[in-house]
Amino acid sequence: MINKLWKIGFFTGLTSYVLLIVGVRTVLGQTLVFTNYLTFGLFGLIIGVFSFLLLFYNLKIAFRIFLIGVVLGFAEFFRSLLMNPNGIGDVLGILSLFIISSFGLGLAFIVQFIVILMKKKS
Repeated sequence: MINKLWKIGFFTGLTSYVLLIVGVRTVLGQTLVFTNYLTFGLFGLIIGVFSFLLLFYNLKIAFRIFLIGVVLGFAEFFRSLLMNPNGIGDVLGILSLFIISSFGLGLAFIVQFIVILMKKKS
């Protein structure tokens, strides 16, 4: 069981890492240095660990809401990169990715807490 959860967490983290690299290197055409790869890897690791922990503690509703937040964050990230490539679209894209992903995690915990309280009440 834990092996399956570990694979899901690894896949979500690796997907986040690859999408960040594709967005910055391919869409923007920027050259990346070691610190960029390190930062993108850290963000992917954080996404993967949160995914694993949500599934490990059997918070399936929170996991789904969190993944929806991450997907929406990446959609906004790519939209910002494509709509404003010469301006501040890169900075706005990265910030919106971080903010929307964090908001998704917070909302996921709130909704899961409400569901747990409703189950205990009935």
